[in-house]
Amino acid sequence: MAKNTNLDELDHKILQIIQTDSQKTLKEISEQVNLSLSPTHDRIKRMESDGYIQGYVALLNRKKLNLGLLVHCQVTLEKQNRKNFREFESAILNFPEVTSCHLVSGNFDYYLNVVSADVESYNQFYQEKLAVLPSVAHISTLFVMDEIKQTTALPV
Repeated sequence: MAKNTNLDELDHKILQIIQTDSQKTLKEISEQVNLSLSPTHDRIKRMESDGYIQGYVALLNRKKLNLGLLVHCQVTLEKQNRKNFREFESAILNFPEVTSCHLVSGNFDYYLNVVSADVESYNQFYQEKLAVLPSVAHISTLFVMDEIKQTTALPV
């Protein structure tokens, strides 16, 4: 794994700690990296301002929130042109069910992760929101049977 040349080993350790538990106190982080509070704070602020740390969030349990069905969708557009890409992406940004959307190369144009309560509610999303977008030509749906690994942690 290639290390970023702008970050040293202490920065990487701090990033590992923060992405595992962003609620750790500055004191706890500084103790773990064996650095005093002020330099630890300065490093974190620098990594925030340089964009290495984009923000802090709570990770929610989708199953507890009645969003137990995870669906992967492969979407192909009618025509691959700027207008269609822009319209599709604009629409997707307004669908809270879509937790990620990626423009990809290959046999389809977009790869989406969608969360839903169950197959019926996914079908409603599919029929009323996704399939009716003007530029969509084909959607292939994959229902996740079991999640083996799901993480937000990056290998730093």
